[in-house]
Amino acid sequence: MPSGGGFWYLLVAGILAAVLFSVMTRGYKGEKFEYSDFIAKVRSGDLPKERIWQLEITQAYITWQDYSKKDILANPALPWKRYYTPLLSASEQTRNELCRELDQKGVTYGFSEPSPEWQALLPLLLTTVLLVGGFVFIMRRLGGAGSAMSFGRSRGRLYAQEDVHVTFNDVAGIDEAVEELKEIVEFLKTPQKYQALGGRIPRGVLLVGPPGTGKTMLAKAVAGEAGVPFFGLSGSDFVEMYVGVGAARVRDMFQQALQRAPAIIFIDELDALGKVRGSGAPGGHDEREQTLNALLVEMDGFGTDQSVIVMGATNRPETLDPALMRPGRFDRHVLVDRPDIKGRELILNVHAKRVKMSDDVDLKRIAKLTPGFVGADLANLVNEAALLSARREDKRVTMKSFEDGIERVMAGLEKTSRIIIEDVKRRVACHESGHALVAASLPHTDPVHKISIIPRGMGALGYMLQLPEDDRELLTQSELQSRLAVLLGGIAAEQIVYNETSTGAQNDLQRASDIARRMVTEFGMSPRLGRMYYSESQRSPFLSGSGGFVSESIHAEATLREIDLEVKRLVDEGYKTAVDTLNSQRETLDKLSADLMEMETMSGEHMHKVIDENRRGPKLMALPAAPSETAVDSRPSVLPTVDAGGEVEVG
Repeated sequence: MPSGGGFWYLLVAGILAAVLFSVMTRGYKGEKFEYSDFIAKVRSGDLPKERIWQLEITQAYITWQDYSKKDILANPALPWKRYYTPLLSASEQTRNELCRELDQKGVTYGFSEPSPEWQALLPLLLTTVLLVGGFVFIMRRLGGAGSAMSFGRSRGRLYAQEDVHVTFNDVAGIDEAVEELKEIVEFLKTPQKYQALGGRIPRGVLLVGPPGTGKTMLAKAVAGEAGVPFFGLSGSDFVEMYVGVGAARVRDMFQQALQRAPAIIFIDELDALGKVRGSGAPGGHDEREQTLNALLVEMDGFGTDQSVIVMGATNRPETLDPALMRPGRFDRHVLVDRPDIKGRELILNVHAKRVKMSDDVDLKRIAKLTPGFVGADLANLVNEAALLSARREDKRVTMKSFEDGIERVMAGLEKTSRIIIEDVKRRVACHESGHALVAASLPHTDPVHKISIIPRGMGALGYMLQLPEDDRELLTQSELQSRLAVLLGGIAAEQIVYNETSTGAQNDLQRASDIARRMVTEFGMSPRLGRMYYSESQRSPFLSGSGGFVSESIHAEATLREIDLEVKRLVDEGYKTAVDTLNSQRETLDKLSADLMEMETMSGEHMHKVIDENRRGPKLMALPAAPSETAVDSRPSVLPTVDAGGEVEVG
């Protein structure tokens, strides 16, 4: 049975169809009887004479009901049988003769007045109304799905305050961004407070930051706090295959907002709409550019008395058109960055309220174990921990579930059922032990948290997990050189033990080469090339691992060759450092590999115990960075990564 509005549509259609059928068949109920047979029946005296008005004559037909006394006495509930005889083409003389015949036989009859002309047209009118109504209904149903009648309408959804259940109390870990947006809410609630001093309400607010940091959630919180109409849509909602549709939707969106001012328009994924113009084919018509032009005009056409604020969110601000970013359009740029350790703890507190926590759960330690995690990652971590505890049939979410959830989010699902041959398993243990031993022996490296040779994720046969002791905003040249040595420690261990390497170091080499190239081209850490910026790729500051796009080279061939030589020199130096470190501790490397083969998963404490037991000389202490070392911003590379060989490094 149809539910909701569909049931009522079917019911109304059924009633109209029944009325139409009733009107069209009015007066023609019963069995058809030819006129000649009817006259013969009259002349033979078979028509009943006992009841009055049993026979009715109209302009178009004759109707009567036939029964006999014997049948009625035998069965009083017997229904009468109804007949009708058409008189559509009967002349006046025929009607007069019929009346004389009925009078002679004593049959009681009567006449009906002819129907008005509008009743004759009623069936046609009802049919027309039904057809037109059905057509309008179908067009309205198709209107939201892209019909021709709705191309120019905005797809923005209007949210009432009671529809948005998010406030600033639900947002944690990004206090600076919240404070900026609280001022926007204050602008909307009391604009006269700022206009009294000659201030102008901002026309646009752009939220920029990595994916998952809470940009869309912040916009929802503004809608929940401001108490004004909130139009939410995506940048792709303006894009259409038909020319001019996107610009028409932009104009319609702003027209609706102006009618309900003060209001907020939120455009998520703004980079789908506002990319730099001029990238299309020469001489062609770019529909996206027309849509962007309409947006630029609408944003710059507001008066100071119209309280309409446009909010946008993107993680690709470098691709936006400069005309969109200038003051007067997007006046405020609010950075929604990755939370620090304190912010991660606050976010965990928000999400932990939804699950039953065990007393042994230390959210501060969890925040310390999750550097680089954004709000979406932490929400996923809490959910994964709850699922793991439920799978183990625990009454509450335990700290063990959180630690396992961290590894699952970083390195992927553990594949305990996967069978690995002994030789491959021994090589993976040697590879991961090489990473861990180099990381534990060199200065300026993050502490090793865990080593494992259990396959995880996509193609990772093992991993080495490093967790920094604190959030790092800068990396020095010495720290980057140590990272190169740690990344190449796995392939160095394979070369030392097996005198050959394997394909498991593919991701290690890729990441090491990327670090070395950035040291030369972006960080100015090459003595031969000097303190210059040589990079030609535009990579996003918020998308980890994005290679960006490379423009036409502006460097001479000799310069490009020097860059390649310097990159190779840095990688070779890192590899030599790893080889020297492992050769000096060959017995420790063999012991670590043997223990890892037996345990499959080794903690950082056990690793340091093995190192201390097999170390001949004094314990190596980490040296502080020299004051003259170059500092590098490390924020683009804070997310964990997994290689095919496959360690996990955080930091």
